[in-house]
Amino acid sequence: MTATLPTDWPATYDRVVLPQTDSTMAEAQRRVASISGPTWILALNQTAARGRRGREWVNPQGNFAATLVMRPALGAGLAALRSFTASLALYDAFVATTGRSAPFTLKWPNDVLLNGGKVAGILLESAGQGGDVSFLSIGIGVNLASAPQPAEVEAQALRPVSLRAETGVSIPPEAFLDALAPAFARYEIQLSTYGFAPIREAWLARAARLGEVVTARTATEEISGTFETIDDHGNIVLRDAKGQRTIPAADIFF
Repeated sequence: MTATLPTDWPATYDRVVLPQTDSTMAEAQRRVASISGPTWILALNQTAARGRRGREWVNPQGNFAATLVMRPALGAGLAALRSFTASLALYDAFVATTGRSAPFTLKWPNDVLLNGGKVAGILLESAGQGGDVSFLSIGIGVNLASAPQPAEVEAQALRPVSLRAETGVSIPPEAFLDALAPAFARYEIQLSTYGFAPIREAWLARAARLGEVVTARTATEEISGTFETIDDHGNIVLRDAKGQRTIPAADIFF
C-alpha cells in the first residue's frame, strides 16, 4: 500500500530537497551560514552517508536521509536533548504513516526500532564556543524501502529492518518528511516551553527494554545492568551489582 499524508508543514521551518548530495550532514555545514531559520535538508540520494562515530550509513534509493539544521539558543548539554525530541517525532511520523503504534519503540540514545529491529537512526553534531551552540545539525536516516544485510552492520548490532518489509507501507521520502517535520516542531515547542520533563516522560513511555537487562559499551568499559530510567540530562541509568550507574554516552546492546 502507498500512504497518503496531509501537508501540514510548520510555518517557521524551511525545506530543501536535493536529488543528490554527498551527505546531508555535510550539506548542512555548507549551508549553515546562510540559513535564516530551522531548515530541513532532504537528499533523495547520498554518496557518502555516515552514522555515529564516523560509521558508514548505507542509504539505498528510496530510503530517507535528511538533516535539520538549526540555531538553538542553548548550551551543548541542552542541545543534545534534541535526540529525544527527534526520536519522538520519528515515532509519531511512523504511527501517522502506518496507523500502528505497537511495533515501534525507542532505543537509547538515538535509534527507533520496528518489531525489535533498527529502522531509523539519529546523529547530532554541533559547533560553538564557550559551551554555547552556534548551530545544531540533526541527521536522520530511515530504512523506508530497504535495509542493509546483517553482514553489513557491526557485530552484535540489532538487525536492520525496513518499513516496507515489516509493515507493507510504501512511502516516498518527501511524504515521510511531511509527517516528520510537524511532529518535530510540536516537540520543539514543548521542549522550549516546558523543559525536558514532559519529553523525558513521553520518551520513557516508548522506550525499548525498560526494566530489562541491557549492556552499555563505553570507550573504557562494558556495563550490564537493568535499564531503570533516563535522568534529567538524558543519561541512561542502569543498576548492576555495584548499584545505580549513570552513563552519559555508550552503545547499548540487548
